[in-house]
Amino acid sequence: MLSRNVTNVIRFFLDECLPPILRDRKWLLWGAFWLTYKGKRVNEYMEFKKTAFDLTEDEFAAAYENMESVGTARPTDMNKESLDFCLDAVGNTHQTLLDVGCGRGYWLDLLAEKAPNVELTGVDVLADVPLRNAKYVPGSAEQLPFDDNSFDIVFSSHTIEHVRDLTAMVSELKRVARGKIIIVTPKQRPYRYTFDMHLNFFWFDYELPRLIGLKKYDIQNLRGDWVYVGYPDAEQPGEMES
Repeated sequence: MLSRNVTNVIRFFLDECLPPILRDRKWLLWGAFWLTYKGKRVNEYMEFKKTAFDLTEDEFAAAYENMESVGTARPTDMNKESLDFCLDAVGNTHQTLLDVGCGRGYWLDLLAEKAPNVELTGVDVLADVPLRNAKYVPGSAEQLPFDDNSFDIVFSSHTIEHVRDLTAMVSELKRVARGKIIIVTPKQRPYRYTFDMHLNFFWFDYELPRLIGLKKYDIQNLRGDWVYVGYPDAEQPGEMES
């Protein structure tokens, strides 16, 4: 099992140290993909960026539900720096929080322990996730099954890089949030062959804020991951930190 900090170091070496003429050669990376996905469905995952947009919703969800890699056993895709930052950003006042793309619920379990005053809800494409300390609702990040302004905080970690309709997801996050939006996503260059099934990439500090379109926000690079905090109801000019 590889921690997020370790995989960020590996990604930095591949994306920053290898010449681009080598970095995207299928023949060069096939063996690494074989190891990453334990020898299963290697070509399918190598070509996922090409085929993902032709899949039905059920097929797209199944690709993730049936996926097994060296990273699936780790409890979270967030590194320690991102976890600590987000815990501080959430706080422990009486408020509601939605985790969009909650996965197996590691972040929600941690919040239940560290911020017991926060009412927690998780949503994901999986049919069922047995969350211990939060309500689970199956649904898509591009069509959230909640009313407008339903949550004080809308949180999403390592999800926005996977969705097929970025505009729809951003619109939904802003629609259901009434306080702040927190997004964690890798600082990653776009390449065809990456080991993570990512469809969207954010390398520069202005790309995610430009996509979200909120006037007041903060964005920080925490050891290879962007952590963005935006305020839907604010009118102040934005700030950038790298």
